[in-house]
Amino acid sequence: MERVAFLVEDSGERIRCLLNPETIEVRRFAGVRRRASMRRPVSTEGLADDPLQMTGGGHTELRLHLLFDLAVERGERSRGDVRQLTRPLWNLAEGAVPRVRFIWGKSWNVPGVVTAVAERLGQFDAGGAPRRSWLSVRFLRVQEQPEAGGAGASPPAPDKLLRSPSARSGGKTTVLREMPGDGSGKAGERLDEVAQSQYGDPAYWRLVASSNGISEPLRVRAGAALKLPDAGNVS
Repeated sequence: MERVAFLVEDSGERIRCLLNPETIEVRRFAGVRRRASMRRPVSTEGLADDPLQMTGGGHTELRLHLLFDLAVERGERSRGDVRQLTRPLWNLAEGAVPRVRFIWGKSWNVPGVVTAVAERLGQFDAGGAPRRSWLSVRFLRVQEQPEAGGAGASPPAPDKLLRSPSARSGGKTTVLREMPGDGSGKAGERLDEVAQSQYGDPAYWRLVASSNGISEPLRVRAGAALKLPDAGNVS
């Protein structure tokens, strides 16, 4: 089992859970629909296949199978009803659906929205409270948000930044502030936030991680000093 997290972009709230890496599923849906007239579907009599219309675009969906288990939690999180832990994920599919990021190590940092959840409960105590939950989540990927005030010029490619004189001399230094909403008082800013501030592109979080030898992006502490190649000094 692997520890992963969902990060709510607006509030900075972090929802931690366990993932079985053998059950992650990614689906791609092309921008295609059945062709229709203004009032009714086009007649398909005599055709082996329905006529299709290419609409462009499409969407990518992740299907995740998550585990919440009070037996592996500590402190207050280890007592009571496991639904206290899964409720924040249910909330992501209710009301005004917020943008969140699915984070798993250095390989997954996907912006999107939760479109559906389904929960299977088990290990009930004497009072009927479940202690384990298997939660299935459908997660729809969305586009990265452009930088406020206009898109501006794209930063140099990550490999070029790493070869820059600024990177070889240590680069720019930034100290991570405490990440709001975590409650521990220890977690630092998300690396995608650092990348957005430094390069105008949150996707450059991998460059920040590799430049500093970070293998666990979710465990970088507040007060840590990061070295960042300066995009302004690249020729």
